[in-house]
Amino acid sequence: MSNGIQLLVGLGNPGTEYEDTRHNAGFWWIDEICRIHGYTLSGEAKFFGRTGRLKLGPHEAWLLQPTTFMNASGRAVAALARFYRIAPHNILVIHDELDLPPGNAKLKRGGGNGGHNGLKDISAQLGTPDYWRLRLGIGHPGEKSAVVNYVLHAASREENALIAHTIAGSTDLLPQLLSGEFEAAMLKLHTRK
Repeated sequence: MSNGIQLLVGLGNPGTEYEDTRHNAGFWWIDEICRIHGYTLSGEAKFFGRTGRLKLGPHEAWLLQPTTFMNASGRAVAALARFYRIAPHNILVIHDELDLPPGNAKLKRGGGNGGHNGLKDISAQLGTPDYWRLRLGIGHPGEKSAVVNYVLHAASREENALIAHTIAGSTDLLPQLLSGEFEAAMLKLHTRK
């Protein structure tokens, strides 16, 4: 059994009205992986999301975009993980991160949810916060009361360019993530210019 990532989950909200909102950065990451590798996702009712199977060299992993809303993302993650017996430490959740500026990304395992409702639900459904997270910086509006409105709106053209650059740079980590070379992946991501 691989020590690497076997399930890549991009978080977002379904529906065209949310497509370009900051909260959908995780969806964008999965979309970029699909574009690079020529995959398409298909709806899978029993997993409450759109799924696909990624093969890269000797490694395989599931791709998942939950079609529940963000607050219920855990239902999709837990359904697929239980069905295929994927342990939490073999799951990578890609999500928007208020505490990082656009253009920045961090990879970490475990920790709190930082008020992110998608992570909160995933931790509750899996019964542990001990899964990997790829945090894509979207910046913070400055006031807590402005957060909901901020994440559910599109970023500026400049911010979008920075987020797209971060996504392009972090999708390069896929070989290390699938093979379990997390130290190498973190070094590459965290020292990237």
